[in-house]
Amino acid sequence: MSEYNPVLAVAEQEGELSLSSPAFDDGERIPDEFGRRGENVNPALEIDGVPEDAKSLLLVVDDPDAVEPTGKIWVHWLVWKIPPQTEMIPRALDPSEAVEGENDSGEVGYGGPNPPKDPHMYRFKLYALDTELRLPRGASAEDVSDAMSGHVIAQTQLTGTFAP
Repeated sequence: MSEYNPVLAVAEQEGELSLSSPAFDDGERIPDEFGRRGENVNPALEIDGVPEDAKSLLLVVDDPDAVEPTGKIWVHWLVWKIPPQTEMIPRALDPSEAVEGENDSGEVGYGGPNPPKDPHMYRFKLYALDTELRLPRGASAEDVSDAMSGHVIAQTQLTGTFAP
C-alpha cells in the first residue's frame, strides 16, 4: 500500500496520553508468555493522561520489522471503542465494551509476537479519538485507518522487543 495509513505509522507523542505495561518497560523485552508460541495473550497495559474530550480509545499492536520477511508492517492486534475512562487493559483481554479487528494472521483478536529468526520491535500504539468508531468486529487495518482519519486528539506508543 502506498497511501499513508495512520494505523501503520509511528504514533509520535501528542498530548499527555501515556501507555505502559507492568510486564515490560518501554524498549525492553516482551516476556515469552505474550508470544504466539507462549500463552498468546496480550500483556496488561496501563493508560493515563486521556484528554477530557476523548470519546473513545484505539489500540494497535504492530511489527514494523516484519517488512523484510513479509513485505509489510504486520498488524498483531486492533482494538477500538475502548471507553475513554479505561485506566487498565487487563492481561488476556476479553473485550465486552471494546471491539477487535482482524489481524494479519487472519484472526480476530490478539496475535502474539512470532518473529521468524531475529528479534523484532513491536509497537503498542494508543490513540485518543474525538469519536467512537462504528466498525464491525473483524474490520481491517485499512477500515480502521479510514475511520480514525481526522479524529485523533492524542497519541502515544510503547515499544517492546521479542526474539524467537
